Amino acid sequence: MKCTNNLLYKKFICGIMISLMVFTLPSCGNSSYELPFEGNSKVSGFNIITEQKSDVIPLFASDLCISDKQVTDPDFANTEDCGTAILFDVMNSEVLYSSHAHEQMSPASLTKVLMALVALKNATPDTVLTASEQIFINEQGAQLCGLKPGDTMTLNQALYIALLHSANDAALLIAQNIGGSEEGFVEMMNQEAQRLGATNSNFVNPHGLTDSNQYTTAYDLYLIFNEAIKYEKFVEIIQTPTYETIYYDRNGKEVPISVRNTNKYINSDVKAPENVKIIGGKTGTTNAAGHCLMVLAKDKNGAPYISVILKAGSRDSLYAQMTDLLEEITK
Repeated sequence: MKCTNNLLYKKFICGIMISLMVFTLPSCGNSSYELPFEGNSKVSGFNIITEQKSDVIPLFASDLCISDKQVTDPDFANTEDCGTAILFDVMNSEVLYSSHAHEQMSPASLTKVLMALVALKNATPDTVLTASEQIFINEQGAQLCGLKPGDTMTLNQALYIALLHSANDAALLIAQNIGGSEEGFVEMMNQEAQRLGATNSNFVNPHGLTDSNQYTTAYDLYLIFNEAIKYEKFVEIIQTPTYETIYYDRNGKEVPISVRNTNKYINSDVKAPENVKIIGGKTGTTNAAGHCLMVLAKDKNGAPYISVILKAGSRDSLYAQMTDLLEEITK
């Protein structure tokens, strides 16, 4: 009888310990976040639901769009003039269009989306950045804002200039200050890409100027962009048509600058399909990458979509293809 009571007592204690362990484990349920900006308003018309399972998100996580096969539409033929095209319904994790989503290509300035994401994760917008003696970029034809050693501006200013004007020296300024060096910041970029499951990518600079060792895929860019739009500041910037500010040179003298968004949808140079609203995105162009565009859009009900086109033959064909691709939303 004594042995039986001891056994029952031990089972009772074990049961209590197991119950306590279950109820004190961290939850892994769904969480939601709001894209905080839509046009000139401060509150967006849609939420995006995400599921945080662990620190590392698998390539085909259950809360992400899965693009492991071609998903095409015979009525949509304009992708013949580009390397890859994808269109994802973010809310429903549905692939509406996918052509060569995992083919490695040069990312051009779409790289700056990852640069902005890493910067916003590791510094506040009011962080003051100072241009070093290594701020110069000598590549012919590279888009610049003309920074000189000793110039200072905030991270907020540098992000606007880098994302809207696609200024490569502004991206370098961010990297050198937040990463301690360009190399240090690039290591942070690659770590973040791996964390997101963007495992078919490798980055060697923060701006996207051509390097044979810098490559990504349309699907990896979707993963990166999908993470970046969780940041209020990022969404605010990518939907801004023009931006004017003043930064300071090494002597404290004011340096005015005005930039215009390179995204033709945002500046109304190109019209989006009916019942589709472009929230913002990022452009990129180099000889190696061709003409590239990544877009966050929403349908008439406010549901979000992410689309990516890489290596279009010309700027005109890029926007014609993107407009045709976005029309898939309304079908």
